[in-house]
Amino acid sequence: MNNTTWFPDRSFLQTEFERYSAARTLITKDLVAVLDDALRELNPRPTVKGRAKRFTSYFKKYVRLLQLSDDKTLVPPINDLIGIRVVCTFIEDLFTVESIIKKMFQVTEVERKGSNYSFKEFGYESTHILITIPEAIQKRRGPCGCKVVEIQVRTILQDAWAEVEHELVYKAEFTPFDDPMKRKLAAVNASLSLADIVFQEIRDYQRQLNRELGKRRETFFRKIEESTDDVLFQEDRSEEVSRIKPIFRLEPSKGSESIDDLLLDALYAHNNDQFDRAIELYTRIFASEPNDYVKSVIYKHRGMAYFAQSRYQEAIDDFSASLELDPQSYKAAYYRAVVKSVLQRYSEAIDDFTLSLKINPYQHFCLFRRGQAYYHLGDYPKALADCENALVIEPDSEAALKFRELLLHHLKM
Repeated sequence: MNNTTWFPDRSFLQTEFERYSAARTLITKDLVAVLDDALRELNPRPTVKGRAKRFTSYFKKYVRLLQLSDDKTLVPPINDLIGIRVVCTFIEDLFTVESIIKKMFQVTEVERKGSNYSFKEFGYESTHILITIPEAIQKRRGPCGCKVVEIQVRTILQDAWAEVEHELVYKAEFTPFDDPMKRKLAAVNASLSLADIVFQEIRDYQRQLNRELGKRRETFFRKIEESTDDVLFQEDRSEEVSRIKPIFRLEPSKGSESIDDLLLDALYAHNNDQFDRAIELYTRIFASEPNDYVKSVIYKHRGMAYFAQSRYQEAIDDFSASLELDPQSYKAAYYRAVVKSVLQRYSEAIDDFTLSLKINPYQHFCLFRRGQAYYHLGDYPKALADCENALVIEPDSEAALKFRELLLHHLKM
């Protein structure tokens, strides 16, 4: 360090910096690989990137921090000689990733950048986590000139803002003084932040809907079992196959008449066995004049509600309407076939099962149910063929295995 001025000796600093640069590069690669492997099971999977700081960037930051320091003899703390960035799709993923990092490494500091900005200010948001370099990696790669690594965890949109801001403001050493320019930057930042929030809300909504749709399909399939399987296997059904009440429930909407809110209320009613209410709400959705795809979906769900009430012809009519609007809806064809099987219209049911399988051949239950229909018509060879194909897809299906035993008995094989 030159004692006549606070300005550092660039040549000396560069020599010291470059001494450990190779080790830092290797440690960066090691940590990226370790983190990427740890986050592999997350869906959507975050992107992990890393970089070892270059001397030009290091020296620039060194001078800037030294300039702000009261004691020019102290070496300014620079904790991002090794930087790792984890970019997530949704806000909720940030907390998951942070939790995983805390379990994997010794964390020395967590800073949430941007949390101190007022609504009038702009600036990037990011979670910065300082970790101690793992001992095993340190021993393998040797001294690297630093003890900690900075891991930045951001959403895709936060990362986009950070990249642009770095070019326009930080890297160019430019801070906008013009109020219109400030407002534009603030508006962009606010829009990106709002987009992150909206994306998360949509994801939460979709997850809730998918859970409820799964619960309703479970109810539908259980009624199918009660209506068809008992005819084949004359025995009491155990408590395990009785109706299971869903653990997770959606809250009803706040009374809005949008399609999404009406569907939310219909699902809530449907999953609480309020079938009349669910049918009423499904019917009201048609008044909103949705597109054909949405109509097809609603017909399909209303048909399931009719089926739950044993209103079989109305269920068939709705599944037919769904299939007419969306000819590729293999589920609508399958559901209609099931209702016809319950009504013992087996030849018609076989036609619909076949239609469903033509659209999507990889359906274990559709093959199994068509085999049952063949059984009721006395065509045991075709029933066995369908049963065998169903077992190819789901080898551990107890119902299909039991059905095969019954068929082999009839065929004396």
